[in-house]
Amino acid sequence: MSAAGAMTLRGGMSRPPVALVAVALAGAALVLLPIAVIAIQAGEVDPREALALLYRPLIGALLLNTVSLIVAASLTTALIGAGTAWLVERTDLPGRRIWSVLMVAPLAVPPFISSYAWVSISNRFQDFAGALAVVTFAYYPLVYLPVAAALRGLDPALEETARALGEGAWSCYRRVVLPQLRPALLGGVLLVALNALTEFGAFALLRFRTFTTVIYAQYRIGLDGPETSVLALVLIGLCLALVAAELRVRGGARYARVGGGARRAGAPAALRRLRWPLFALLSALVVATLGLPVGMVVYWLLQHAEAATSPVAPSIPALFHATLNSLGFGLMGAAAALLIAGPIGYLAVRYPSRGTALIERAAYLTQGVPGVVVALALISLSVQLVPSLYQSLPLLAVAYAVLFLPLAIVGVRASLAQIPPALEETARALGENALSAAVRVVLPLAANGLGAGAAMVFIFVSTELTATLLLAPTGARTLATEVWANTSSLAFAAAAPFAALILCLSFLFTWAFANRLAKAAYGGWV
Repeated sequence: MSAAGAMTLRGGMSRPPVALVAVALAGAALVLLPIAVIAIQAGEVDPREALALLYRPLIGALLLNTVSLIVAASLTTALIGAGTAWLVERTDLPGRRIWSVLMVAPLAVPPFISSYAWVSISNRFQDFAGALAVVTFAYYPLVYLPVAAALRGLDPALEETARALGEGAWSCYRRVVLPQLRPALLGGVLLVALNALTEFGAFALLRFRTFTTVIYAQYRIGLDGPETSVLALVLIGLCLALVAAELRVRGGARYARVGGGARRAGAPAALRRLRWPLFALLSALVVATLGLPVGMVVYWLLQHAEAATSPVAPSIPALFHATLNSLGFGLMGAAAALLIAGPIGYLAVRYPSRGTALIERAAYLTQGVPGVVVALALISLSVQLVPSLYQSLPLLAVAYAVLFLPLAIVGVRASLAQIPPALEETARALGENALSAAVRVVLPLAANGLGAGAAMVFIFVSTELTATLLLAPTGARTLATEVWANTSSLAFAAAAPFAALILCLSFLFTWAFANRLAKAAYGGWV
């Protein structure tokens, strides 16, 4: 390769290969396809009929439930996530390294498992309060993680100056630190709001009606016509409204320092008399988020007599097949997501432009699209165009890839960004073509990042519920669908073995993923 060619590749000015652009566009189009299908189907409804549908009391109740839950969950997770992040990262709280792991661990407990635990205690949790508790305990780590990362990178001189001017620890946090955490806090809250908006399994078990539960119910009773598409379009509109609101609230303020400076750790704030009360408060949080789900699963595991008399009593073959299907679907979904994410991430990193950025951002739209919407759109397409694809593994793989593509792209993008383009240029100068250089040079170097992205997709796919219920081949049951089926019929003891296996797999793969990241960042487990 000539020097001029190398300069253009490093600067991102060269034109990307046509084949690469075509493959990336196909991946982005696949993501947009479910949204387009829902929009077209909703457009077939007469406007007056659509307005009559939307002005029903049911829609008002669903909107009130959904919006109230999103607002309440955003506030509670913001308070818990930001507060625990500050305690762990900025104070002399005992056992800070252990707390940094325990605060993230609830991500390994799927929300519908938490719902299973709460409902098996008492039906009194089947209301707004129960839904809020489950969402808060399941998703507050989505706020904790970015806020904790922002606190690690925050210049401690800001706090030291405020403390020197007479500010106390809490006043310093409220007036100095919290404004600097605004982007991380709002980003985490947005993820919580989107997850609360699109959650299905947890709310269905809690009998808490939202748009997702009603759309699924209408499909199951055979009312999945254009009217259902109108409800799905409302759900997509709410997702887009949340993204737009987050961008507006975030604003265009800058938070970076003027000078480069040097990274250093600040002196932890002394909690004094609050040290042990706050320690006890965090311990109670861990009990609620981890102890209660695990404890209830263990309790129901010990109820052998009740499990044996259940009409859907678990058996060793059923456990084996459900576990095998969960693992197989997880691997299948991870492979499909990486296959689509690879070209999109490579194009965005190696050939940055407005067009490639648009392709990449289109792929992120699925972050706010509910699984029930994606599944129903794919069902409609397959039934109308290729009936043989309905309830087939290829269609299920496509659904998983569309739903979890953002997780794969993050891994691909992060790993490619750390590989110097000069390595590819050297390979091409030695006679390799673009594809061969990517496979022989880039792929081995990006293996860790690709593995991390695949691991994240695997974790989410293996515990996914909505798309699996709607699209899995007939008779193919997973651990998640078995928990759903047994809990829906109040067979809590029969659901316990499947729930226990889900927790074991989730904790195992989440620990392995976190351990890999810790080794990459610190050279060992922290």
